[in-house]
Amino acid sequence: MSIDATAGRARALWQELAAAPDAVFGTPGVCVAPASSLAPPSWVGVVTIGETALITAPTAPAADSVRTALSGLPADRLTDPATATALLPVSDTLGPAVLAYLAPDALRPPGPTGTPAERLTPGDAALRALSEEADAGESGLEEITSPVFVVRDGGARVLAAAGYAHWPRDTAHLCVLTAPDARGRGLARQVASEATAHALAAGLLPQWRARPAASRRVAAALGYRELGAQLSVRLR
Repeated sequence: MSIDATAGRARALWQELAAAPDAVFGTPGVCVAPASSLAPPSWVGVVTIGETALITAPTAPAADSVRTALSGLPADRLTDPATATALLPVSDTLGPAVLAYLAPDALRPPGPTGTPAERLTPGDAALRALSEEADAGESGLEEITSPVFVVRDGGARVLAAAGYAHWPRDTAHLCVLTAPDARGRGLARQVASEATAHALAAGLLPQWRARPAASRRVAAALGYRELGAQLSVRLR
């Protein structure tokens, strides 16, 4: 699958999540969509894929303000918090997060780690223990609907876990978490590779959303390509 085809699937996903019948990627089209999944309720959501953007606002006045302020800006500036804060009455921001995708023939298997991965079901007690000791908020571990691929320390403790949430448009949204004292050993790449391969075998489009540089490096090592970004802003 080409990058263009992968980007097309990504745009179709976010257009559906925009929850607006007139939602199309442009520069910058702003849709009034109170129920949009591009951002939390009452926030403005911005998603870019390539050089195009999709923006949703909770009300018509907010949409007018955003459209006027951001008109003419290139896509890469639309997800820049400093730009949004300078041009809009912003009270809070979430992101930006990079959006990366993987074509079916692009997965790069990780090197050997010496510890085989196991499968657990979502909600397993060992996963709850990992979430309590690590920063689970960014990982989305509690949203996983697939099998969860894990590496243990030789006992009951899970050191790294990965799976995906099945999103619309046959998208697999990857969720990865590693215990703080086990990072830097290639375990995240190992379990994420297993989860990604599972998604590809099911005919899904793997999506990786990340803010930390370390998470972006893991995705790149597996073959994910950064095709876009996401930013949410709350207006005063």
